Amino acid sequence: MPTRQTLGGIVHSYQRYDPARIPPPRGQAADLVSAAFEQLLEFGDGGEAEITEEQLAQAIEIDPSQLRHLGPSLESLKRKLEEHRRRILERYETDSVRKRARRDFRESAARMEPPSRHRAEFDRAVQGEQMRRLERLWYAQDDEQGRFATQLVSLIERLGDLYQVDELAAKWTFTGRERLTVEQALEVKRQLEEIDELLRQVDEARANAKLFIINMEALSRWVERGDLDELEHLRRQVQDLVEQLAAQQGLERTKQGYALTPKALRIFQGRLLERIFSALDPSRTGRHQVNVTGDGAVEMVPTRPYEFGDSVAHMDIPGTLTNALLRRASEQVAGRTPAGPLRLDQRDIEIHRTRNTPKCATTVVLDMSGSMRYGGLHVSVKRMALALQGLVQREYPGDFLQFIEMYSFAKPRPAGEIVRLMPKPVTIFDSVVRLRADMADPAMSEGDIPPHFTNIQHALQLSRQHLARQDTPNRQVILITDGLPTAHFEGSQLFLLYPPHRRTEEATLREARACRRDGITVNVFLLSGWSQSREDIQFAYRLAEAARGRVFFASGGDLDRFVVWDYVARRRSIIG
Repeated sequence: MPTRQTLGGIVHSYQRYDPARIPPPRGQAADLVSAAFEQLLEFGDGGEAEITEEQLAQAIEIDPSQLRHLGPSLESLKRKLEEHRRRILERYETDSVRKRARRDFRESAARMEPPSRHRAEFDRAVQGEQMRRLERLWYAQDDEQGRFATQLVSLIERLGDLYQVDELAAKWTFTGRERLTVEQALEVKRQLEEIDELLRQVDEARANAKLFIINMEALSRWVERGDLDELEHLRRQVQDLVEQLAAQQGLERTKQGYALTPKALRIFQGRLLERIFSALDPSRTGRHQVNVTGDGAVEMVPTRPYEFGDSVAHMDIPGTLTNALLRRASEQVAGRTPAGPLRLDQRDIEIHRTRNTPKCATTVVLDMSGSMRYGGLHVSVKRMALALQGLVQREYPGDFLQFIEMYSFAKPRPAGEIVRLMPKPVTIFDSVVRLRADMADPAMSEGDIPPHFTNIQHALQLSRQHLARQDTPNRQVILITDGLPTAHFEGSQLFLLYPPHRRTEEATLREARACRRDGITVNVFLLSGWSQSREDIQFAYRLAEAARGRVFFASGGDLDRFVVWDYVARRRSIIG
């Protein structure tokens, strides 16, 4: 007799095959959203989330195969430019003009009469043809309008001409016989440099369809009007393609260029997540997976027999009907059940096992102090924040997530403002700073305070206030910074202390211990910067230990490798 165990079962998923990821017959469309957001992440936008047409054209990568006749047209332009260059090189020779430029320089120097105290230095400069020495002699003159100073300016100009003529002869190989004057040689050098730059632009345009980088004014001096008209037609095609893709990807056309809409932000966050998780193998699990089974919202594949009190919302209907059919067939064979409609019995019911999916509350502290500008650290911080916000919004909509900007103060920021955050400008350049400000004083405002310090204590305090209102035991602070704190509050008194002071560290650690008492975990992402020292690393250890959290030492802008010191499990591990 067939039983549930002897049936073929149910195929729950296909292994290593995703029909949604079949490569399309065409290449993927250009990614305008990522190009626009990366531009804003690095440079900010002065308050408006917009990008100009020139910025967008420089940033995007377009497949040249999407434009008809692009390759042949650019190849024709390249041949014509190379032909102009070949004619120039086959016409002139440079040996005579090099001798003439050097002779002019020597004769000009011989006619000069330097002061006796500068005679030796002047002779060494002329003999070695060293422009730097001649410039130093000019700065050493008491009278800039004197005869010798005026002659030095003329001599330096002749030496500059000699340098350029020598560069002309060294950079290009001339095979002609026509002689050049110095002025003609400088003009030929300008022409050859212009042709080489146009060739570079054409090669780049052939690779990525960036026709806007070609200097049309310079090109008009070397090709015919028909070629320019054809290239202008291709430029309009690229512009039409960009406008079409911009409309599809959430970039709204404005007078200044393109505005970034919420749709564009969602697309960018999705692509960030795709890059982050692109190396993962297929998996049947998802969401916040924990080893807590019982009453929960997520159904698991395994089932169990019904027990009194179980919710019918988690009933395995196919399995229940299968059990009922098998039971009825066995009873009919035994003659105990007459023919009639199928009736369910309590022993037929199968219930899906469920997994508890806990809610998590998180604050993310983004360091925007003055030092984050170096090495583009602020770009990595904002990119990480946008990816995290997109992940929570898409996969864990029930979670609480709050971003906090940290500088001399700490301020809560909505996700829509992250892209516009920029490191604060450095306004004090003293080697030692010891400042105190009473922020309870009505005459004192935030605008009066140097903004470029790092106030971790205030950020943790603000995080604790936000997380205290969340009804979940799973609360954490993600602190992304590059070094030691240099600011803290004591009541209403704000202290700005540089180099980092023990008083600031103690105030910060007290706040970390308060987080631990409230059940809040503090995870520190310490970014490697140009000024990072052993003291920065040791402080990160002490901060994580005070809060019973973890330290992630990030190497490189991609944050792709972390050394983790786990103060909960007391072990060190490496995540590659």
